[in-house]
Amino acid sequence: MSSATDAVGPAAAATDPHASIYDHGFVRVAAVTLPVALADPATNAERHLEVLRDLHAQQVGLAVFPELSLTGYSLDDLVMQEPLLDAAEQAVLDVLEASQELMPIIVLGAPLRAEDRSRVYNCAVVIHRGQILGITPKQNLPTYREFYERRWFAPGDDACDIAVRLGGEEQHLSPHGIITVEDVPGLKLFVEICEDMWVPVPPSAEAALAGATVLVNLSGSPITVGRAEDRKLLARSSSARCQAAYVYAAAGEGESTTDLAWDGQTFVYECGDLLGESERFPRGVRTTIVDVDLDRIVAERRRQNTFDDNRRTHAESLAKFESYSTTNLFGPHIDPGFWDRVEKEGADEDWGEGLEDLVLLGGRRRAAQARHDARAAEKGYESEPLRTPPATGPLRRHHDRFPFVPDDPARLAQDCYEAYNIQVAGLVRRLEAIGGGKPGGTKPVIGVSGGLDSTHALIVCARAMDLLGRDRSEILAYTMPGFATTEHTRSNAELLSEAIGASFETIDIRPASTQMLKDMGHPFGRGEEVYDVTFENVQAGMRYDYLFRLANHHGGIVVGTGDLSELALGWATFGVGDHMSHYGVNAGVPKTLIQHLIRWVIAEGIFDEATGTVLQAVLDTEITPELIPTKAGEKAQSTEDSIGPYALHDFTLYHLLRRGYGPGKIAYLAHQAWGDASAGEWPAGYADEDKRAYSREEIKHWLTVFTKRFFSNQFKRSTLPNAPKVLAGGAVSPRGDWRMPSDVTSRAWLAEIERDVPGE
Repeated sequence: MSSATDAVGPAAAATDPHASIYDHGFVRVAAVTLPVALADPATNAERHLEVLRDLHAQQVGLAVFPELSLTGYSLDDLVMQEPLLDAAEQAVLDVLEASQELMPIIVLGAPLRAEDRSRVYNCAVVIHRGQILGITPKQNLPTYREFYERRWFAPGDDACDIAVRLGGEEQHLSPHGIITVEDVPGLKLFVEICEDMWVPVPPSAEAALAGATVLVNLSGSPITVGRAEDRKLLARSSSARCQAAYVYAAAGEGESTTDLAWDGQTFVYECGDLLGESERFPRGVRTTIVDVDLDRIVAERRRQNTFDDNRRTHAESLAKFESYSTTNLFGPHIDPGFWDRVEKEGADEDWGEGLEDLVLLGGRRRAAQARHDARAAEKGYESEPLRTPPATGPLRRHHDRFPFVPDDPARLAQDCYEAYNIQVAGLVRRLEAIGGGKPGGTKPVIGVSGGLDSTHALIVCARAMDLLGRDRSEILAYTMPGFATTEHTRSNAELLSEAIGASFETIDIRPASTQMLKDMGHPFGRGEEVYDVTFENVQAGMRYDYLFRLANHHGGIVVGTGDLSELALGWATFGVGDHMSHYGVNAGVPKTLIQHLIRWVIAEGIFDEATGTVLQAVLDTEITPELIPTKAGEKAQSTEDSIGPYALHDFTLYHLLRRGYGPGKIAYLAHQAWGDASAGEWPAGYADEDKRAYSREEIKHWLTVFTKRFFSNQFKRSTLPNAPKVLAGGAVSPRGDWRMPSDVTSRAWLAEIERDVPGE
């Protein structure tokens, strides 16, 4: 993933709240490998600066170079020579001076001498805007197989506060330093070098427990067959276990091939997910530029309480870590008196650049400013307003339109295999527990409508009966046409039940529903065309009333068909309706995944060809509750016309349940994922005619609908029947995952939508 975009001017950031990734909890990072001029630090410094100027133009906040990038790693005994060490120190100073006009925090490698000149340390130097934020010495020095590092370097694990000289000034080594970036909330940086990643307890693991969120590794690692895969395994494991980002840059072109070879590997992981990687064995500069989600890292640590418990266990060892230094990525504002004038004169005056800070100072930036002010007061200097983050263009990371549905066909197939078998295994276990483990035992009773959910529940039942050694005819399938049932869906229900081999019956609920409406005094009972919520729910309730009594009559259990998306939105008739069952097989599966599960079942040939044909017919049918009659020429009742597109609702549901994001960030991500139908990837099998984009106005509208429905319908989720959790993305059962009071208000969430979500 090596790319560049034109720099976007500050005007865009001032007018568009979606212009900058930095306003939405992200930081842009770059892992860089570049041709090294071996033993020529001056040339290497120029090459670093050439890359850094380009990264500055791309609004990169953190740039990581390989181990000993200013000299080259493969120097052997030359690293002990005074001319080389003098030149390396001057190269650091050259980059330091030039960095004043550059945005990225720079992490580069150089050999540095202790002040008494008795030992040399293999160091990572962290530079930002003309200041050295930290110098991290390599802690674990390999001296085995091809490595001889203790021949030249002193280990840095006990080198805290060892002084080195740079440009006549004393600097101190900081093997346990964590760098805090105040105006990018959540960004706490820790550096380790190459071998430090390969030991059983790497420094980065302790640093993560001490608060570091972005871990970087400057590597010289020579390449042998299989080593690249091992590096990624270790980095992925570290990022997943430490709930952190891991940025890795290895040496490549220009290193000596006297006895070894180099591949210049770069990549970035975040919480176990590969965000990007560059070509290996490159000719020339290669960069992996991606946007790291700091909010995700913080949220995962907050949610996984054992992370902090582990910190408590290792508290004594972590005492050596400290926030070694702080910086502001965008620099202080040029006008120290800005906030005083705002307080005194209000916000109507034309204060030029400063006004942008005030206008765009949302909750995230206010928090950063407050931390900056507090630190300034603590250190006794006057605080200054923080700069407005630059406009950055689109996110540089893969973002799923369907977070519950992988774009990669192989990953989607694997997820479908696991989801389907979780559902089947759950039903098998429940039937076994209540006398349904043998032929003639407890029977699955299911209402089939010809729609997606009941179709999928039926094929789950069929597979469960196969595994139990029972005939599928013991599945009792009922279709119960109401006032708006079409022949198409009723026919699908019958054809599928027969193809599966289930016992099938039709029960017309219209007479009983009409009688109930008459008894209630409802206008429809008098022949009036009044199709209100009562009219709809009488039909939904009647169907399940029959199913429960049929289960009593035949010695069975009602298998629920409602899915995760419907439960999140409260799109279910409470009590004796589709809200209730004896066991729900679909409650952990979102609507956007169910169609792919059915496609997978067809593709895998789990059922015969005739069954596959009917399943495909179901997939081709629009989602509808079929509760309101339709006259000739009218459009049939559509679920998505009523409550909104499941694509957007499932997008919101995932980021709320799994990530804990607020509506402002969810809307930003939705705009990135859904703003352009031609951009990015679509899941396998997704029909071209269904591929569409959503405007920010639509995103805001349906996000508001979701928020209101999600909060107001918690009482339904508090009383859900048993059902297995299927996806790591979350479930809404109060026993299996989500817990929330039923009478809570959504006011704060709706206020954030109004304040932070653009509608045009």
